[in-house]
Amino acid sequence: MRMTRRVMSALLGATALLGFGGLAEAQNTLSESGLVGELAGATVLRDPAAIPKGFKEAPQLAELVKAGKLPPVDQRLPSEPLVLKPVDSIGTYGGTWRRGFIGPGDVENGNRINASDKPLFWDFTGTEIMPSMAKDWKISEDGKTFTLYLRKGMKWSDGQPFTADDFVFWFEDLYSNKEIVPTPIADMQPQGKPGRVVKVDETTVEFQFDVPYFLFEDMMAGDTLIGGGQSVRQAQKYTFGAYSPKHYLQQFLPKYSSVDEANAKAKAAGYENWVQYLHFKKDWALNNELPTIGPWHMVQPINTPTWVLERNPYYWAVDSEGNQLPYMDRVQLTLAENLEVLNLRAIAGEYDMQERHIDLAKLPVIIDNQEKGNYKVHLDLAYNGSDATLHTNQSYTADPEIAKWLTNVDFRRALSMGIDRDQLNETFWLGVGKPGSTVPAENSPYNPGPEWRDKWSTLDVDQANALLDKAGLSKKDSEGYRLRTDNGERLRLEITTTQAFLPFPKQAEMIVDQWRKIGIWAEVKELERNLAMTRIRNNEHQMFIWSNGGTELLYLFPRHAIPVDPTEAYMGPAFAQWFASGGTSGTEPKDPNILKIYDLFNSAAGQQAEERYKTAQEIWKILVDQQYSFGTVGQSPAFMGVRLVSNKLGNIPSRVCIAQHCRAPAASHPELWYFQQ
Repeated sequence: MRMTRRVMSALLGATALLGFGGLAEAQNTLSESGLVGELAGATVLRDPAAIPKGFKEAPQLAELVKAGKLPPVDQRLPSEPLVLKPVDSIGTYGGTWRRGFIGPGDVENGNRINASDKPLFWDFTGTEIMPSMAKDWKISEDGKTFTLYLRKGMKWSDGQPFTADDFVFWFEDLYSNKEIVPTPIADMQPQGKPGRVVKVDETTVEFQFDVPYFLFEDMMAGDTLIGGGQSVRQAQKYTFGAYSPKHYLQQFLPKYSSVDEANAKAKAAGYENWVQYLHFKKDWALNNELPTIGPWHMVQPINTPTWVLERNPYYWAVDSEGNQLPYMDRVQLTLAENLEVLNLRAIAGEYDMQERHIDLAKLPVIIDNQEKGNYKVHLDLAYNGSDATLHTNQSYTADPEIAKWLTNVDFRRALSMGIDRDQLNETFWLGVGKPGSTVPAENSPYNPGPEWRDKWSTLDVDQANALLDKAGLSKKDSEGYRLRTDNGERLRLEITTTQAFLPFPKQAEMIVDQWRKIGIWAEVKELERNLAMTRIRNNEHQMFIWSNGGTELLYLFPRHAIPVDPTEAYMGPAFAQWFASGGTSGTEPKDPNILKIYDLFNSAAGQQAEERYKTAQEIWKILVDQQYSFGTVGQSPAFMGVRLVSNKLGNIPSRVCIAQHCRAPAASHPELWYFQQ
């Protein structure tokens, strides 16, 4: 344990250095631990001369070719495939990657494996945009036109051509259909002005806007609603991701038959209407018939005890010697009843690589069992400001008395100052995290200054009590809990939570216990993830504890900090509907500070980088001062940063980028991982 504490001390020192530009310092500080290595990853070879002259394929595919069941590999690949140079060596084919998941709500587990199905891609450092399924791109001088150049001859997993038509189909037939997407997304509406998708030719597609949109390049490369790709953004009821297989999905749309025919087809399959049926048919994790373009294609759905993906024979990437990727035959995710079971299986060596849902609190045990479990531990430090964030719902209306207090800034500040973040850090982060507000790391160009880390975000029971008394909550019951002002009964708050990457329910319970000192009674309502997210989208929650991941790049992933995305607006889903719809639905905020945030956010899309940074800093100052969301502890390896890797695997980077825009493990290109002979 003493060795572990030395490691923890090193981690703590490095955490303060993390952010944009602090990577080298962090690596030097942690070199003695052996748990944090150098940031590394595959190299994208962009020179056309680097394309191999000949191609090879997995033995199982070669057998299908020989049997006449599959075209030769050079006919399955585009004329200019993505060429990846492995981080260590050329791999060998074969094997099954064993991994754990925790149920149908854990679709992100597979999304992150297949996330190379995006038009563009942030590299393994998280600092440079690289080609992915698109071979190139450009943005016009006025910032109003963004052009993607697709790979000629690229195909879906069923062998059908992938073209610009799949982008236009997504935009015109899915995204623009109000029955499918009732509320438009901010990604396609800079300054509230709708954009367009235009086919130039079979392999060229333009995104056209009426105002400058220089930010769009960054958004197209990130895990955004527009740039997230098929696997991330078309599961469940999401219908985003910029493209979709026209040749397959058009058969379920009334446009290509009739409403009666589409509904009849849906009812025959057990669905109420064609919209419900379409949502199932376009979900890559549930419908194994859906053509996809990721490295592996789903063959056994997520709603079973074993979620199975198998290699895509038409995957459009090769290694630097011309071997079609991926190396591994399949990915098998086994259902774990809960997070505890998943962690125990990982420690026992039952998974080949697992970073998702690994509990940082178990790090001493994880380290001690490396040899027995035949794995190695890697720690990847995150860039975000708060791993666990308590979001207050500013558009909540179900209980007017509760709504009154949630929208009272002194009430929110008091709740925030009633949280003992140091206790949370020691208990759930082993003391290695950085307590404070939601602001990103200090080296981020979005950070408003060091003083904003602590503002309203340090324990001060006396000041919290004084603020609550001043606000009008001075009356208490016999147990010291504050009383409602409408009926004199105890004021009862509710925190919605779910089991996911971190022990959010336990963290919420500790906060509830801490609030007793300021006379606030609250209960924790733990729900299955899908149910929790549905409740949030329906504006039914009072507070929700979740990550603040991605907010280090505020404009790309604002939804955890600003209510702009109706699907994930934890601090105001009704406001997000209003914002995204241009005021045609949802509820307009009355809080002038939220309206100011919206104005600043809208203006930033057309700004060049330096001006965008200053605007982001202003947004962060408002967010922290108003305490719409309470940061707890961040900049740690807790959020998917504890990585257990089998000693049998090759091409595994010693450190990967942990941020929403460079998704782990996809940013390290798992299609290049292989089982060593």
